Amino acid sequence: MLITKGRNFPSLSTKRLVLRAMKPKDAAAFGALLSIPEVTRHSNWPDNPSKIQSERYARWMVKLYASGKGCAWIMEDRKSESLIGAIRFNSFERKWSSGEIGYELHPQFWGKGLMSEAVSATVACGHEIFGLNRIEAWTLPGNSASDRVLEKSGFRYEGTLRQKAWFKGAYHDFRMFGRIAGDPPN
Repeated sequence: MLITKGRNFPSLSTKRLVLRAMKPKDAAAFGALLSIPEVTRHSNWPDNPSKIQSERYARWMVKLYASGKGCAWIMEDRKSESLIGAIRFNSFERKWSSGEIGYELHPQFWGKGLMSEAVSATVACGHEIFGLNRIEAWTLPGNSASDRVLEKSGFRYEGTLRQKAWFKGAYHDFRMFGRIAGDPPN
């Protein structure tokens, strides 16, 4: 069964990470993460968002779970307890028992398997707690690191949706990935 309003937020943890609810006080740190060009290059987040935009995004992420429309986690390094990224179910499609994930990670933590850890925990939560049958994600062409993260977490490349979305002054192709509840992790 998909989440319902009033249920406790599902905090998650892995060997090296704590995935917790976004708090309004996280807006500045999240905005700082989004101001790193490498972080937003392959996403639909605006480059170098203003303080007002960062606060708006944080409010959206704070309210996402309570609204029943998705779920957003801040990724903290277990040792330092510092914010190193974020991961979300950007949306749930209740009628179809599906959801879409998105994520960001500070570049100093790239290449260490941390995002794969976070995606695997989020996928398990999606299937086991939220009752999702299908979870999907998209990447932009050229983001092979994100493609690998998804594939390590049991997603399969399903095709490219040509010129699927308009942002940052151009149309963008979406490389679509999906996994079904019964799919084994890779």
